[in-house]
Amino acid sequence: MTDPLQWARYHWSRLISGAGRNDGERFCNYSSLLVCGKKPPPMPKLTGKHRVVISRAQCFKEEYEKICGTYMSNRIRTTKYTLLNFVPRNLFEQFHRAANLYFLFLVVLNWVPLVEAFQKEITMLPLVVVLTIIAIKDGLEDYRKYKIDKQINNLITKVYSRKDRKYIERCWKDVTVGDFIRLSCNEIIPADIILLFSTDPDGICHIETSGLDGESNLKQREVVRGYAEQDSEVDPEKFSSRIECESPNNDLNRFRGFLEHPSKERIGLSKENLLLRGCTIRNTEAVVGIVVYAGHETKAMLNNSGPRYKRSKLERRANTDVLWCVLLLISMCFTGALGHGIWLSSYEAVPFFNMPDPDGHNLSPALAGFYMFWTMIILLQVLIPISLYVSIEIVKLGQIYFIQSDIDFYNEKMDSTIQCRALNIAEDLGQIQYLFSDKTGTLTENKMVFRRCSIAGFDYCHEENAKRLESYQEVSSEDEDLTDTPSGSLSSMTKPKAHSCRTVNNRPLKSKSLNHLAGSCFAVGGEDGATDGSLSRQEAFSSPIETDVVPDTGLLAKFSQITPQLFMLPNETDQDLSAEILYIIDFFLALAICNTVVVSSPNQPRQRLRLSSMGRMPITSLEEIKNLFQKLSVRRASFPSLCSGKEPSSGGPNAFVSRLSLFNRSKLAPPTEEDASQLSDWAQGPSETTCLKDQEKSEAAAGSASGSLDSVGQTLASDLHYEAESPDEAALVYAARAYQCTLQSRTPDQVTVDLAALGPLTFQLLHILPFDSVRKRMSVVVRHPLSNKVVVYTKGADSVIMELLSLASADGETLEKQQKIIREKTQRHLDDYARKGLRTLCIAKKVMSDTEYTEWLKNHFLAETSIDNREQLLLESAIRLENKLTLLGATGIEDRLQDGVPEAIEALQKAGIKIWMLTGDKQETAVNIAYACKLLEQGDKIFILNTQNKEACETLMNKTLEELKKGVQRPPNVQSPGTHISQLRAGLIITGKTLEFALQDSLQNQFLELTGLCQAVVCCRATPLQKSEVVKLVRNQLKVMTLAIGDGANDVSMIQVADTGIGISGQEGMQAVMASDFAVSQFKHLTKLLLVHGHWCYTRLSNMILYFFYKNVAYVNLLFWYQFFCGFSGTSMSDYWVLIFFNLLFTSVPPVIYGILEKDVSAGTLMQLPELYKSGQKSEAYLPLTFWITLLDAFYQSLVCFFVPYYTYQGSDIDIFTFGNPLNTAALFIILLHLVIESKTLTWIHMLVIGGSILIYFFFALVFGATCVTCNPPSNPYWIMEEHMMDPMFYLVCVITTCVALLPRFIYRVLQGSLFPSLILRAQHLDKLTLEERNEALKKWKEARRRTSVHSGLTDTKKPGRRRSLGSSCNFSVTAASSCTKQRDIPKFKDTLDINNASGMAMKLVSNSDHPLQNSTQK
Repeated sequence: MTDPLQWARYHWSRLISGAGRNDGERFCNYSSLLVCGKKPPPMPKLTGKHRVVISRAQCFKEEYEKICGTYMSNRIRTTKYTLLNFVPRNLFEQFHRAANLYFLFLVVLNWVPLVEAFQKEITMLPLVVVLTIIAIKDGLEDYRKYKIDKQINNLITKVYSRKDRKYIERCWKDVTVGDFIRLSCNEIIPADIILLFSTDPDGICHIETSGLDGESNLKQREVVRGYAEQDSEVDPEKFSSRIECESPNNDLNRFRGFLEHPSKERIGLSKENLLLRGCTIRNTEAVVGIVVYAGHETKAMLNNSGPRYKRSKLERRANTDVLWCVLLLISMCFTGALGHGIWLSSYEAVPFFNMPDPDGHNLSPALAGFYMFWTMIILLQVLIPISLYVSIEIVKLGQIYFIQSDIDFYNEKMDSTIQCRALNIAEDLGQIQYLFSDKTGTLTENKMVFRRCSIAGFDYCHEENAKRLESYQEVSSEDEDLTDTPSGSLSSMTKPKAHSCRTVNNRPLKSKSLNHLAGSCFAVGGEDGATDGSLSRQEAFSSPIETDVVPDTGLLAKFSQITPQLFMLPNETDQDLSAEILYIIDFFLALAICNTVVVSSPNQPRQRLRLSSMGRMPITSLEEIKNLFQKLSVRRASFPSLCSGKEPSSGGPNAFVSRLSLFNRSKLAPPTEEDASQLSDWAQGPSETTCLKDQEKSEAAAGSASGSLDSVGQTLASDLHYEAESPDEAALVYAARAYQCTLQSRTPDQVTVDLAALGPLTFQLLHILPFDSVRKRMSVVVRHPLSNKVVVYTKGADSVIMELLSLASADGETLEKQQKIIREKTQRHLDDYARKGLRTLCIAKKVMSDTEYTEWLKNHFLAETSIDNREQLLLESAIRLENKLTLLGATGIEDRLQDGVPEAIEALQKAGIKIWMLTGDKQETAVNIAYACKLLEQGDKIFILNTQNKEACETLMNKTLEELKKGVQRPPNVQSPGTHISQLRAGLIITGKTLEFALQDSLQNQFLELTGLCQAVVCCRATPLQKSEVVKLVRNQLKVMTLAIGDGANDVSMIQVADTGIGISGQEGMQAVMASDFAVSQFKHLTKLLLVHGHWCYTRLSNMILYFFYKNVAYVNLLFWYQFFCGFSGTSMSDYWVLIFFNLLFTSVPPVIYGILEKDVSAGTLMQLPELYKSGQKSEAYLPLTFWITLLDAFYQSLVCFFVPYYTYQGSDIDIFTFGNPLNTAALFIILLHLVIESKTLTWIHMLVIGGSILIYFFFALVFGATCVTCNPPSNPYWIMEEHMMDPMFYLVCVITTCVALLPRFIYRVLQGSLFPSLILRAQHLDKLTLEERNEALKKWKEARRRTSVHSGLTDTKKPGRRRSLGSSCNFSVTAASSCTKQRDIPKFKDTLDINNASGMAMKLVSNSDHPLQNSTQK
C-alpha cells in the first residue's frame, strides 16, 4: 500500500512544483483524474477559436510543454461516481426530485418533539428504502461503465518515444496531443490524428467508420498534401511543422485547419486528412499520424451523449396529479388542525390529558392546532406515493424488456431486432397523433436499381433489365435467402470474403468485442473480428439485384461502335452517330468517375500508377495510330487489361498517346453548315416520348460480338468490389460497369476507368466537390487523358442542374440549338421517370481552359486553407465552377417499397394517425410513391401547392382553404358501436419552395389549418432543416404527440425534434438510429410497435398510476376518519410498523406486476382493429375526470372500511390496536381485490403475487404480534392477530366490509360491459370467443364499419349544390401558373374550372381518371 501512495505523492509534488521532466516522461493532466462528474473537465479557454498542435520533438520542447498542459490526455471516463463521491453525489442527484425532498422534509419534521407523530426511525424507513434501491441501481450501472472504460484505457497502441527513438507500446490513456502514433491494419484508432504517412503507394488509408456513424462501407482518407510523395516513413524527429485547427467540436463531417511549414508555407487540412477515434484501419498495412484531439476532446466522445432521457406525456400528467394530492393533503391537515383547536376549546378547564410545559404553561388551542397541522402532515404522509416513481421505473424496464423480446421485430436478413434507446417514453408510443416519415430508405428499401437513362435526348428503357428485376422478385418470394448470396447473381460474381491486408504486422488485438468503446458501438477485433466485419460490409449496396444490370440492347449496340475506325475515318462515318456516341462516352465516364466510390481489388496488389512522360507528346502520323490500335485490339482479345493500374509492357505509352490524338479530333467542334443541319435533324428525332426498341439484328450481333470479345475482361472486372457512401453512387457505378465502362481503381490523384475498346483510361483527379444539401449536386474536376483538358463532371438534382446549363455557346448557334432540344427532351424524360416513381439525376459536364482553371484554383486554395467561414468560401468557390454546363443526360433509379409498407400505412391511418411524408425527391416521384404505399388513395382530393413567392403562396392557401371548407366537410356524427366514421379524404402536396413561405410566422396558422383538413401531406424537395421545422411547428402549435421516423443523417434533426424519434437501421448507416429513441429495421414494424406495444404500455402505466393514487388515498383516509373520534390528536389506530409496511411491502408488488403483464386486448385483435388505438390518442385511460372519480371511489371505500368495523365493535372494550387490526386486514383485501376487478388478464403470476402479499401480511402480523411485547408503550400489538384469527366476528367483518366497499365498482364494470360497452370492451369480448367465432365476429365488425363509411360518404355527396365538387371521381388540384404550364400536354380534363386571380395562378378541378400522377403504378 505504501508504494502507490509514494508514487502518487511524488508525482503530485512534481506537478505542483513544476519540476522538469526528461524526454522519456509523459506529462499527465492529473486534474482530469480527480474530477468526479460524468461530464469531462471544462475545455481549456484558448485564445481565439483555434488550436495549435506541435510535435513533441526536441526543437519544440519548451513550446510543447507550455501548450500540452492545456489539452486533455487520452484517458476517458464516462462514469458519474468514484468510491469517494458516490454517496454524496448520488444523494444530491436523488434529492433533485421533489418527492424525495418532500419526504426528507417529513423526516426532519418528525425529529421536532412538538410535532412528532411516529418514532424517528420509522419515519426514515420509506425514504431510506427508496434511496437505497435507486442508489444500488445507479451504482451497478456506473460500475459497468467503469469496467468498460478501464478496458478501453488499457488498450495498447504504438507511440513514438523520444527517449527510445522508436515506436513503443503504450496504453491509450497515455496518449497526448502532439504524439506520433503508428497504426496497423485492423487496428482501432485511439485518438483523432492527422494522417502523415501511409504504406499505400498512393497515400491512401482505408477506414471503417461503423463505430461512429454505423456505415459499414469503407472510406478513404488521404495523407496531407506534400507528404504522400515521400518514399520513406515520416520521421518524428525531423517533423518541424505546426498545425493550427479549429477547437474541439462534435461535427463528424467537418474539420478545418492548416499545416504550416517553417518556411511559412501553408497546406490546407480537411476531414479527408483526419482519422477519427473509434474508426478501424482497413486495407492498409500501416499508417502514421500526429494526435490533434485526445480523450474527451475527440469527436467520438463529444458525440457521446449517452442514453436519451425524455419525460413522457403520461409522466407529466402524473406529476400534475401529485400536486393535487399535495393540495388534498394540506386541506386534510388543515381540517385536522382546525378540529383539534376546536376540540380543545370545548373544554372549560384544562383537560387532564393535556400535559403542561416544563415551565407550567399550557399551549393555547390555536397554537396546539398549529402544531397539530404539522403532526398531521407526518401522519398522512403516505397520501403522496413515494414508491410510485420507483414502481414506474421498474414497470418501464419490464415493458422495454418485452418489447425487445418480441420475435416479430427480428429481421433475419439483417440479424437485428428493435432497439429501445430511450427507456422512459414507451407509453408515448400509444398516444401518437402525427407521424412524419422520410421516403428513401424508410418507406423504400434504399436498394437503388438502375432502370432507365436518357442520353443526348434519347430514352433507353432497359426492358431486359426490368424483366430481370421481375425474376428477382419471383425468386425472392420463393427463396429469399437465394438472392442474398453471390450465387444468386446473374454473373455469378465471386466477392472477397474480407478486406485483406498484404502484411498485418500489428499485434493481435483482443477478439472480445467492446460494444461501448469511446461512447460508440465499434468492435475491438483481431483477425476474426475483421473477417466478420467485412462479411457484413459486403452486403452494403452490393446485393445481386443492385449489381447485376442487363444492358439495353439498343444502347449496347451503339457502344459496340466505339472502335478505332470510328475516330480514324470521320469522313466515312455518320457524323450524327459520332456526336451521339461522344455523348454516350462522356455520360458513362461521368457515372464511373463522379463519385467517391472506393475500389477494392483483393486478387492483385495495389501499385502506384503514374502518367508516362510520353503521355503528352503530340503525334501526327495517322498510320502510326492505326497500327497501335490494331495492336491494342489484338492485346485485348488475347490478354485483357487487368485492374492493377499498370500500363501494358509493349506499346503502352504510344497506345495511350494515340487515344489522346483521336479524342482531340472527335471533340464537338464548331460544325460546318452541312454538319449543323445533320445535327439538327438528329436532335429532332422521333425518340422524345418513346423508348428505343430493339435494334436491327446486325446491331445486336455487333453488340454481342463486342461483349464476347471482352467477356474475360468483364469476368475479371466483376471481382472488383465497390464501397460506396450511398446506394445511388453504387447503382450508377454498377450500371457503367454493365456497359464495359468499369471503374478499376481510385487514388487521391487519379482514377482509372476501363472503357470498352479504348482500354484503360487514367484521369488525373484534381478536385472533388462533394454533395451537400445546399448545392444538391457533386462534381469532380479531372484532366482528361485524351484531350489533356480540364473537365468538370457534375451530377445532381434536375431542378438544380437545369438552371446551371449554358444558355449561350461560343461554338455557334447550332450547338446552342442542339443543347436546347436535348434539354427539352431530357426534361420530358425526367418527368416520365418521376411519374413512374423513379429517382432522377441529371449528368452534365464542362470543359475548362488551363487559364480558367488556374484562376479558379487560386480562389479555391484560399478557401481550403481558411479556418473561419470556410464552408461559405468553399460554397462560393463551387458555385463559380459549376456553371455553364453541357447537359449529357439523366438517369432513373428505382427504389422499391419495403415489404408491408402499404398495409402498415393503411393500418396507421385507420388508427387515426395523420401521416406526413417529408422527402427531398421530386414532386412526381414523391406523389407516385405516396400512391403506391397507400398514403394517398385514388378517391382522394389532391391539392398541389407550388409557388415562387410569399404573396402567391398566401393567396393560393386561402383559395385552397375556401375550397376545402366547401367541398371537404366532416359528415354528421353517427354514433354506432364498432363502426368507423369516415370522412371525405383530401391530400396536400407542397414543394420545398412553397414550404419555406408556409413556415413563416404570418402563414403558419393558415398552413396548419389547411393541413388539418387533409388526411395526408406530402412535402417534396424539403431540406433537412425544413423537415425539423415542420415537426416542431406541428408539435408546438397543435399540442399533439408527434413521431418522426427516418434512416439517414438528413433525418436526424427531424427525429430529435419529435416527441418520439424512430430510426431505421438500413443502408445509410446508423446516424438516425443513434439519434433516435427507438430503432427498427423495417417500416412495417411500426405497426405492431404502436398499435400493440404502444397501446399496452400506455394502458398499463395509466391504470397502474391511477391504482397507486387510489390505494394511497383509500388507506390514508382510514387514519383521517379516525381523527374525528380521537380529538384530532394525530393518533393512529395501527402500529407504526404496519402503517409503513402497508404501502411499502404489502401492496407494492401487485401493481408492478399488473403494469408489466396486463393485456386488455390481445395482440392479434389490436392488429386487426387499428381503430382501438384511438383510445390512447384521446387519453381515455387517464383523463382528469378519471383521476377524480378514482379518488371519490377511494373515499367511499375508506368510509366503508372504517365504519363497518366501527359500528361492529361500538360499545365494546377493545383497545385501539384491536380496533385497527380489522381495518388493516379489510383494507388489504379491498385494495388487492380492487386490482383483480380492474385486471383484464389474470395469470398465475398475478394470483401468486396477490396471494403472496396476503400471506406476507398475515405472517408479519402474527410474528410481530407474538414477539413485540413492549414495542409501542403504553399500547402494544402483542397477540392481537392471534386472538382475531380465533374470532369468527373478525372474518365476518372482513368479508362484509370487502363486499360492501367493492360492490359499486363491480356493478359499474358489469353495467359498462353489458349496456354501454366501449370499443375496447367489445374487443375484449372477441378475445373470449373461439377462433371460428372470433373470425366471424371480426368480419361482421369490419363489414359494419365499411357500410357506415359508405353511407356517411353518400349522404354527404347528395347534399344540394355540391355534386360538382364532391364527386368521388374528381380530384381537385391547385397549382401555380408556372407548374400548370409543365402539364399542358397531359390528357384532356373533364370538368375543368379556371379561376384566375391577381397572382396569375390557376386552380383546376382535375378528373381523377385523367390525373397524371395517378396513371402509373409502383411495383
